[in-house]
Amino acid sequence: MDDQDKFSALSNPTRRRILTWMKDIPDAFGKSAGDAREDVCISEIQRKTNLSQSTVSAYMAALERAGLVTSERRGQWTFFRRDEPAISAFARKIAKEL
Repeated sequence: MDDQDKFSALSNPTRRRILTWMKDIPDAFGKSAGDAREDVCISEIQRKTNLSQSTVSAYMAALERAGLVTSERRGQWTFFRRDEPAISAFARKIAKEL
């Protein structure tokens, strides 16, 4: 995962929006206040973006390749969560170098 993968993944406004929503999954995806889940199913992202499943899958694959999210399979479902340490390290690197 090099920085170019991260810049490329973040060049798409919808992928940036998905990452922003994932900062507060219960609020962004209409979960109950007591739901402390930190991951979201690809079908929930699909509903929120109103994009096809294949497009959302490709977007999430790009974010995962870039090291900005991680995924976990649970049965037939794939759940994603932000990789906060990787995002923070990348933000620090940009702040330092640019």
